[in-house]
Amino acid sequence: MKNSLANRLWKIITSPSRMMLTVGAVIIMISLVRQYTGISDITSPGAAGATIRFTIPILMAGLGGLWAERSGVINIGLEGMMILGTWFGAWFGFLYGPWVGIFAGAIGGALAGILHAILTVRIGIDQAVSGLAINLLGMGTARFLSGVFFLGKGGDINISPQVNSIGTFTVPGLSPFLTEIGSKHILVISDVAGVCAGFITKINWASLVLILALPLTAWILWKTRFGLRMRFCGENPVAAESLGVNVYRTRYIALAVSGALAGLGGAYISVISTGNYLEGQTAGRGYIGLAAVIFGNWTPAGVLAGSVLFGLTDALRVRQSTSVHALLLVVITLALAYGVSKLRKKDWKGFIIGVVIGGVVLAYYLINKVVPDEFVTFFPNLTTILVLAFLSQRLRPPAMAGAPYRKGEESS
Repeated sequence: MKNSLANRLWKIITSPSRMMLTVGAVIIMISLVRQYTGISDITSPGAAGATIRFTIPILMAGLGGLWAERSGVINIGLEGMMILGTWFGAWFGFLYGPWVGIFAGAIGGALAGILHAILTVRIGIDQAVSGLAINLLGMGTARFLSGVFFLGKGGDINISPQVNSIGTFTVPGLSPFLTEIGSKHILVISDVAGVCAGFITKINWASLVLILALPLTAWILWKTRFGLRMRFCGENPVAAESLGVNVYRTRYIALAVSGALAGLGGAYISVISTGNYLEGQTAGRGYIGLAAVIFGNWTPAGVLAGSVLFGLTDALRVRQSTSVHALLLVVITLALAYGVSKLRKKDWKGFIIGVVIGGVVLAYYLINKVVPDEFVTFFPNLTTILVLAFLSQRLRPPAMAGAPYRKGEESS
């Protein structure tokens, strides 16, 4: 249906202007929830700052997946590339400083991306198989290198020596002012002030630099000749080749950048978030980044929306579980609003689905006072499943993503 809720939702996700309006509406809704429940941490500067720290690694992995899939190659190996980014970032950060470590993390991820390109673009191995191999190789390589380099240097096979901090910045004058307004609990105003204060209070310099990858990606992929050619390779590589585009070279570049972005996300975790390499510290964020690509319908704005959603759930999980419980009221409101919108169109099936979901969540909210951490951890996966189940008709992946391609041959 042309004017369906799913259609409008994807327009919101993929349009920056509509996204800003949606964010405003969500903040108003969350403000009302905060006022009703008294849980002030939902929009506190601390929660906003934590959301940024948890969002950036997922965003880097998501942008890496976007580069790869827009060129026509599925990159399931984002997790392995992030793992290599964590190791290279921690080791070189320990030796030469945190900024060198972040750069080294990008190099480590890029090398894995080039390997993925050799296996899939040049040799023709199945892209999913190659991605899984990259993940296994990343884990094994990091563990092997840890045993070789960390022992005797203040680390162990599971942990690296400590990396020096890059440091943070706070906007003088404005940050205390916004924090004070946020503490007054004024409807909407305090919530906006609290969130804004979190963006300018004790923010790591690396966060500011890495977030620039989002507008840079959007500009390159949609405003440059190379971006047009790369997206053309993902939609119809045979036609692109006939017009003189070197599909192999384009995909090599795209996968190298994809790996570098994922490596940056991994280096951010080890250098900025924890200050050292810890085995398993990526915790599946490469897969969540791939889920953010699907959630965002293969657009930069959509990837950002998915990354923020997943980062927010992680941030609230490590701060106050009561905040997650309070946010169930937002879920209830959205479910009931969905049901009402379907009732106006006499779509009884959609109405029943909305009312049932809202009723079940409401019952859970009234019976339980705390949401288990295990559910919060699973929430990004659940969100992706719901997106695929209810909005699959609006998903628009690159036409030839995952399809084998040989130069001079027709794609099947």
